[in-house]
Amino acid sequence: MGARAAVSGRVRADLVIVWRGGSVEGVLVQQGSEVSVEIVGLLVSPVHAYEGRPDDGPLPDPDGRRPASVTVRAGNGLVGDRYFGREAHRQAAVTLFAAESLTAVAHELALPTVPDPLLTRRNVVLRGFPVDELAAGRDRSGAVFSLDSGDGPVRFRAHRPANPCRWMDVVLAQGAFRAMRGRGGVRCAPLDDGVLRLGPALLRVHEPAAPTATRPS
Repeated sequence: MGARAAVSGRVRADLVIVWRGGSVEGVLVQQGSEVSVEIVGLLVSPVHAYEGRPDDGPLPDPDGRRPASVTVRAGNGLVGDRYFGREAHRQAAVTLFAAESLTAVAHELALPTVPDPLLTRRNVVLRGFPVDELAAGRDRSGAVFSLDSGDGPVRFRAHRPANPCRWMDVVLAQGAFRAMRGRGGVRCAPLDDGVLRLGPALLRVHEPAAPTATRPS
């Protein structure tokens, strides 16, 4: 898999994303930025499949679904999901992941194929946008963005990164836990009711991730 550079999508001139070798080399995200993306995976599950010791393997998930569409409820998450309506997960009710991140992991680990991105157990997998750039950090607030897959825009507030866990070494490949650091996705709180569907979508940044106000000494 050789190095490559390409603008994955540009609807406005103030949003430019450069991917090289499966990783983000440069990104400029400003308020009002819009980009055409693709929703390539959706996951809704009532089960915490990755609990306990990774060596024991994941728990059965007979009711886990990979639907063509999901229903979003403001402040609660995805209807039918394990984090829906849970107070402790209000700011992490929906997780987003960039498909390109797993391409980069496969490249770095010399895997013969790219693993199924839904094995990460993220709810929404996008292609065409570095979602990790939206996350909040120690000194910055997360972005407010929306996804519109044909049923109207659904806004989210990005919060902390969805850091990988050691389960990734079991379900993806040995070394994936370390390789996914810094690109495990982002945990979000939905701000609107709506529907997301597989296929083409428009991502719009309403408020970019920004440094938090300096605290007085």
